[in-house]
Amino acid sequence: MVVAKFKQILTVSKQAAQRFDGERFNLRKLNELEVRKEYQIEITNRCAALEILSDDEDIKRAWENMKENIRTSATESLGLQELKHHKPWFYEEVLGFLDQRKQTKLQRIHDPNQSNLDNVNNVRSDASRHFESKMKTYLKTKIEELETKCKIKNIMDLYRDSRRVTTLELI
Repeated sequence: MVVAKFKQILTVSKQAAQRFDGERFNLRKLNELEVRKEYQIEITNRCAALEILSDDEDIKRAWENMKENIRTSATESLGLQELKHHKPWFYEEVLGFLDQRKQTKLQRIHDPNQSNLDNVNNVRSDASRHFESKMKTYLKTKIEELETKCKIKNIMDLYRDSRRVTTLELI
């Protein structure tokens, strides 16, 4: 029983960690010597300024100031990391459909009546239809690319791309 509870807690925390929507810094830039030095100088300057101010402040406030200084200096010198798009067919309008579907589900939970149920079903079917059409058009273009690679006998790229399509990186 205890092991099952522990596993459940671990899976929930793992899922929560994967849904991190905060800002991620481009830490690979720290490998460059100039950027690393710039970041170190910026952090030391901000910390020195913080030491002057921290005589009267409480610990919580000092920690918040330190955290904010590190965040702003990292944003200025390193920049934010761009998110990878794992599904190339997943565009902004698909996100709009997802948001709309989520809002109608929440509306249905708050006010469970027949009209909201019908609305949820309509939005869900529209979103599914839209997702399928986007994925099909993406697959068609990929297949056309594979055909052209086959015609020009670019076997290596043909093999790599065909593996990606057959393993369904789309879903």
